[in-house]
Amino acid sequence: MNQPASAHPVIEPLHAGDYAAPRSDTSKVPKQAVHQTVYTADHYTEADYLSAENGMLYNAADGANTPLSPALLPRPEGEKINWLHFVGINDADLLKAALSPYHIHELVLEDILSRKQRPKIEDYDSYLFIAARVYQYVDNKLQADQVYLIVGSNFVLTFQQRPLGLFSKIRAHMRHERYDVRSQDAAFLAYRIVDRLVDDYFLTLDQYNNRVEFIDKTLFADSADNSDLLGRIHRLKRDGVRLRRTLQPLRDVLSQLVRGEFTTFHGKSHVYLRDTYDHTMQLLESLDASRDMVVSMMDIHLSFQSNRLNQQMRRLTAITILFMPLTVITGIYGMNFDYMPELHWHYGYFMVLGLMALIIISLLLAFNRRKWL
Repeated sequence: MNQPASAHPVIEPLHAGDYAAPRSDTSKVPKQAVHQTVYTADHYTEADYLSAENGMLYNAADGANTPLSPALLPRPEGEKINWLHFVGINDADLLKAALSPYHIHELVLEDILSRKQRPKIEDYDSYLFIAARVYQYVDNKLQADQVYLIVGSNFVLTFQQRPLGLFSKIRAHMRHERYDVRSQDAAFLAYRIVDRLVDDYFLTLDQYNNRVEFIDKTLFADSADNSDLLGRIHRLKRDGVRLRRTLQPLRDVLSQLVRGEFTTFHGKSHVYLRDTYDHTMQLLESLDASRDMVVSMMDIHLSFQSNRLNQQMRRLTAITILFMPLTVITGIYGMNFDYMPELHWHYGYFMVLGLMALIIISLLLAFNRRKWL
């Protein structure tokens, strides 16, 4: 799809603070595909290649479904920038064939096929390899997804295990000249991708904070919903640890990029990365505050349970004390001695009942005054 350049495009900001934007719908997106975007300042084309049998691909726009070898994916030359986005491609042979023109190291291929890789950055001279991870709450469970990024002088390669709906907005911006994305270099596209990954954490952290605040409001509620409160607090604590274990190394990756340790990122991309780095610092500060609240809630919950148990034990103790003197009196007059004057007195029974009632009333007043009941 080619789009002619307009005479007077309306240029919008390169970065438009869109971290609150949710992910796009992926229900109708193919589970295994390679999305290619080729662009320059005055040229833009895109194509979607779906996975076929025997490690082959075919162009989704080709009604004949002609098989295409991954090694033959179009690779533009000159000033054109090539963005290949691999989704759900777990076939090692297919990946190796598709990446062979870019001379990607076998260790990078091994990392790309891994589902558990902490955020890191590695320099391979002609390209940079960045491993990242994003999170999303699915059915009240924090689910992690790996995202990998390879940045070269005129190409960007991204990889994810399943459709996430993260980069559709970037691709939509590239279709229109007013966003001034196509006139930038590959490093700037890589910045937009990294920035989108970081911005996605704001939504995840909002979901996490909402769960923390909800439990904090119901911490002292005595209802059936709080039967598993300690377990829910523990899950939040565990989620906070997982988020921090990812955000902290991601901050280190951005710190290396901001310090200019790699020649790939320079110019505008290097300047804008400072804003992304600030976002990670903001995320970590917010996460630390929420994690401290979760730890405090766990201590408060245990203290509350202990205090409630003490109150129940105090009530049971008070009830026991009420019946102790009554037990003594009934025990004394239950003995079978012949010489017990009260046993033969006409009003002896009523006297004992009155004495027992007087003792109970006195103890109840004393307990009530001390707020033991």
